[in-house]
Amino acid sequence: MGNCLFCSMVSGDVETNKAYEDESAFAFHDIDPKAPVHILIIPKKHIASVRDAQEADEQLLGHLLLVAKKVAKEFGINDEGYRIVINNGDNAGQEVGHLHVHLLGGRKMSWPPG
Repeated sequence: MGNCLFCSMVSGDVETNKAYEDESAFAFHDIDPKAPVHILIIPKKHIASVRDAQEADEQLLGHLLLVAKKVAKEFGINDEGYRIVINNGDNAGQEVGHLHVHLLGGRKMSWPPG
């Protein structure tokens, strides 16, 4: 989508610290990490947020969670546990208008979050 930062990362126009890529998902290290492991997992297809997802996106949305599981294993946080977060809209803290899954781990998480 036009000036979407994450779409520019997927296309290679914006450099990123890539952690994973397949035919439909792209993952990279967050530039402002909130945990020792903080990776963003995005669909290559531009979907602005969960509220913009369609029924046709069901398989893609599930795929993002399976990618999170795979990346958690790869980065050594699978056994001790990790958190998966999807912010949806301004009040939830979504800063980029492209659906993204935060994978956080490598430290003890507290509850409730912010």
